[in-house]
Amino acid sequence: MQRDSLWDAVNDRLSRSEFPVIAQMQPRYGEPQLIRPRLGQGAFRVLVTDTYSRRCAVTQERTLPALEAAHIRPYAEGGEHEARNGLLLRRDIHSLFDAGYVTVTPDLHFEVSRRIKEEFSNGKHYYALQGHKIDEPSDTTRRPDPEALAWHNESRFRA
Repeated sequence: MQRDSLWDAVNDRLSRSEFPVIAQMQPRYGEPQLIRPRLGQGAFRVLVTDTYSRRCAVTQERTLPALEAAHIRPYAEGGEHEARNGLLLRRDIHSLFDAGYVTVTPDLHFEVSRRIKEEFSNGKHYYALQGHKIDEPSDTTRRPDPEALAWHNESRFRA
């Protein structure tokens, strides 16, 4: 069934009298919830963005809305808001990094798990980056901590 045909079929069924309009059946918003903000998160983003000269460490992308400051060792697991615990990554790569599908080795090479292909039958754009050395910050005191990268490789990366 083609995409437009499927869309037409769904709309047809929803407009029948036995199917009330879904938007009228369900509330649009849940109850308000309190969150515990991570203090220092904004400063961490500015620090990491500056450290990597506003470019993704892996792809060199420089569209700021697409870039995120990633913790190598998560803040919730004892990682600090420090330049040496951060990488500036494109959003999709950050998500894969946090999920363990990609990593950066202690010698600063980008590695991609075989599990992307196994689980999603995809990943050619990421595999094209396999083994490339990431861009290092020019300030040597802000380069990624090899111990934090080793921690990520051992505890998060799904080889």
